[in-house]
Amino acid sequence: MENQFQTKDFQIKEFQTEDNTRLDQNAIAITNVSHRFGEKEVLKNISLSVKKGEIIGLLGPSGAGKTTLIKIITGQLVPTSGSVELAGCDMRSPGPAIYRRIGMMMDDCGLYERLSCYDNLRLYADLYRIGHDRIGEVLKWVGLYEDRKCPAQKLSKGMRGRLMLARAVLHRPEFLFLDEPTSGLDPATTGHIHELIFGMCKEGTTVFLTTHNMTEAEKLCKHVALLHEGKIVEYGEPQEINRKYNHINRLRIRLYSGKDLDLPNTEEAAAQVYEYLQTRQIETIHSTEPNLESVFLELTGQRLQE
Repeated sequence: MENQFQTKDFQIKEFQTEDNTRLDQNAIAITNVSHRFGEKEVLKNISLSVKKGEIIGLLGPSGAGKTTLIKIITGQLVPTSGSVELAGCDMRSPGPAIYRRIGMMMDDCGLYERLSCYDNLRLYADLYRIGHDRIGEVLKWVGLYEDRKCPAQKLSKGMRGRLMLARAVLHRPEFLFLDEPTSGLDPATTGHIHELIFGMCKEGTTVFLTTHNMTEAEKLCKHVALLHEGKIVEYGEPQEINRKYNHINRLRIRLYSGKDLDLPNTEEAAAQVYEYLQTRQIETIHSTEPNLESVFLELTGQRLQE
């Protein structure tokens, strides 16, 4: 049975770290990165910078190039052109030391199915030369301590996700790369994982998140980049992007009579709205600010979750 996460110590406060000056430094610098697989160009002149202690979201549908970009940032692929620096290290030719500073939770990162939760982590603890007391600490953090003897093959999908997250943070990485970390998980498990990500951020970890879930991105990310067919089509703080594309700016009203009204959000319509309010005819009233999903649709003609 899945037990509860330890979340009481993980409350984020405006993306601050103990050393606030660290937020003024670039942790990740991506400069004019393009990449081809044969004749297909999957990334086209990507440039991004990420501050230390920041959560940045890369949003796009399947096939947009999100996973390819993460593999380039982490040195698994060499870009066709352009460069990536991680804490000043050129990831086109990284030394082994940088990998001790990176944690990854990727879709294709398999677990050792016959090993227990504890032994899965012990294997990596030995590789990183980390004391085994850290294993119990991390298992408690992700809520798997009571299941530490359970083989990975018997875990639910949500528990497997938490074990992969535990493995990614076992060595206290400075950089955490999460590729669709909550895909297919139930809302309760998703919420707990979000709290854990916030906790990492509070401790100063730089988090690079790829997702097609705009609600998740708006909740977690300081900045987001919208990726479409290998290009960044928009970048900024989620709410700023939404306000930028608020072209419609209308009021949608439902009266108790069952009538639906669509009015411009203007002074001319204010008198009519006031009259409805005075006579208590309004059942619901909503403004029409866009969200990241509708912005992406406007820019590309495609939905994020296609």
